[in-house]
Amino acid sequence: MNPAALRNVAIVLALAAIVAFVPQGGETANFVGSVVSIAITILFLLLGMRLYQMFRTDIYGLGDRQRAVLYGSVGVAVFAMAARGRLFDTGAGTFGWFVLMIAAGYGLYSCWRHYRSYQL
Repeated sequence: MNPAALRNVAIVLALAAIVAFVPQGGETANFVGSVVSIAITILFLLLGMRLYQMFRTDIYGLGDRQRAVLYGSVGVAVFAMAARGRLFDTGAGTFGWFVLMIAAGYGLYSCWRHYRSYQL
């Protein structure tokens, strides 16, 4: 095993020992996980804003119906991801989550297909 892999394994083991044996280690790990989750959410929002700025004229060129499908699909996907924790508590909720994500994906695909069919 190379030294870089050994170093990475040692770092993971040290972090696991801190979480397991230091008082309040689990709460600190939850806090760090929350901060990372917030940072990822902010990055996704910034990416969405940047993509909207880059493709604003293309989005407006879709027409009202396709634009509504696009925005609705993004909204359904965001809702499903936000409710993921509660939906995965039951079997029906898990099935519902997959249905919502498949519907959002199909809506995005149909907008993309419409966009590609009318481009020169």
